[in-house]
Amino acid sequence: MSLLKQSRQVIIACVLILILTLTTACGGGNTTQANRTTNPPIVGKNVASGELGRVNIPAGESFGDWVVQTSKGLISEAYVRDNNKLGVVISSKVPPSDVRPLAKSLVEGFRHNFPNQDLKVLVYAPDKKLILTAQYDVQTNQVQYT
Repeated sequence: MSLLKQSRQVIIACVLILILTLTTACGGGNTTQANRTTNPPIVGKNVASGELGRVNIPAGESFGDWVVQTSKGLISEAYVRDNNKLGVVISSKVPPSDVRPLAKSLVEGFRHNFPNQDLKVLVYAPDKKLILTAQYDVQTNQVQYT
């Protein structure tokens, strides 16, 4: 049984890495302003960490929108702040055992779009409480989870 769960986690992580990598590589930057919606940022006062208040860069808004669109319902909301912090709210479809592989996939995709810098991915539960933080160190090429 644990082998089946572990295999499922590996497969989910690989699929998400593949989706993030291919979509990033193949996707163009031809997003027009008319296609964007102007929703207020979801991460704010009711978020436990308070680290991500508002999206403050255009590239971050585009990347956050792209993460939600390509997640196939696993991520309900995503925002980038300061080119190095990605906050995502996962949907209730994500089982607790898949949160860490999902965070790892997000770090990989985030690293491709915002290279050569330390990055942080904050994963929030559907009730917007922080459940996992993944920190990528560019010098060691390692990810630490807290």
